[in-house]
Amino acid sequence: MTLPETNRNTIWKARLSKNINQLSDSRGLMLEGRLTRMVGLTLEAVGCRAAIGGQCDVISSSGDVIESEVVGFSGESLYLMPTGDIRGLEQDARVVPTGRVCEAVVGEELLGRVIDGAGRPLDGKGPLQATQRRTLTGKVFNPLSRSPIREPLDVGVRAINALLTVGRGQRLGLFAGSGVGKSVLLGMMTRYTNADVTVVGLIGERGREVKEFVENNLGPEGLARAVVVAVPADHAPLRRMHGAMLATSIAEYFRDQGLQVLLLMDSLTRYAQAQREIGLAINEPPATKGYPPSVFAKLPQLVERAGNGEKGAGSITAFYTVLTEGDDQNDPIADAARAILDGHFVLSRQLAESGHYPAIDIEASISRAMNDIATPEHRQAAIAFKQLYSIYQQNRDLINVGAYQAGSDERIDAAIEAMPILLEFLRQDMHVPEPLGQSLSDLMKLFPQPKTEIVSA
Repeated sequence: MTLPETNRNTIWKARLSKNINQLSDSRGLMLEGRLTRMVGLTLEAVGCRAAIGGQCDVISSSGDVIESEVVGFSGESLYLMPTGDIRGLEQDARVVPTGRVCEAVVGEELLGRVIDGAGRPLDGKGPLQATQRRTLTGKVFNPLSRSPIREPLDVGVRAINALLTVGRGQRLGLFAGSGVGKSVLLGMMTRYTNADVTVVGLIGERGREVKEFVENNLGPEGLARAVVVAVPADHAPLRRMHGAMLATSIAEYFRDQGLQVLLLMDSLTRYAQAQREIGLAINEPPATKGYPPSVFAKLPQLVERAGNGEKGAGSITAFYTVLTEGDDQNDPIADAARAILDGHFVLSRQLAESGHYPAIDIEASISRAMNDIATPEHRQAAIAFKQLYSIYQQNRDLINVGAYQAGSDERIDAAIEAMPILLEFLRQDMHVPEPLGQSLSDLMKLFPQPKTEIVSA
């Protein structure tokens, strides 16, 4: 039976329309490209399209797959940065866009685990059971929706609790050169804090330090309620950046569950250096001491993700270590970090070399949220402590060479008399916690507040 011509035309039009719609819908189509150039760690591909941040698989002739991410483009060329080993790649290797973006695996199953920058376990405890996923870039907060910083956080360190009180949701920098005890101080805060969950990001440090931090500084007790993201210095720069973003995404997950989270990242400088490697590799011009402008744009994007959540949610109190090369406090990254953080603690090499631990330079350190969370009596006692300490330091050279005559200045006399007590207050054994309440009580004993007398009419 032959269909009428009108019906045949209708069927052909329907089929043609369907085919046109399928061709116009490019979501299911992924054009393969080929690798044309490789300089340093930068891969250049042509013949394919992908968005910034999209993942691509670079496939060698032997079938090895190298994961990479789109970090830039120019004309018809895509600039890719690999996240793993690139040995075995050759010219004209296949480049296949996957249509995916890097995601973070999150969930309570991560507690007590050590993972790498891709979310893979490093501790030999078997595969991760977490199935929830989040984007590595997080979400942008309306600044007016954040809860204000009103409650103190106990970090278990007397000098910080009493003189540089930290608030829940505060973001602080730990400024230190190499070998002055920043990792040990981070370990103390991890073990002794009263936060519900601790997330530790070991970014770009020596691989040997990862095992030492987990076993010695963190310990079984600290690891039980912590998540460690470890990306040593021998990993690709993009993987190091992903490690910092992954640690922040995990902290965000626990914050959204209403928990109080302590985020410790060692270090913010290595994160900036990883972005510098990427920026310079794609021909971004250096701006400040070799750092391209993108570095100073990436830093606040990472740091601003920490802090208090919306009303009723939890908080992320973050400590970022900042390496001051040559103990230069005006290093570009140190200077930029000070501007975007809510305070900074400076570790002194001179104090560390004299056996003073923790080597916190009280004069050079500040907590900008302390005035909002400390009582008037607490603030007055902390100011009195710092004034005596500062007076002694300003006249230390005169005192040490014997040029100062006792009785010349009663303030200096009081500082000389009090200095041994002040130094003893600032010292603390790394294995002995000092709770917040005890820290404040010890400070008030040193500087008791005068009682106000009630005069009857």
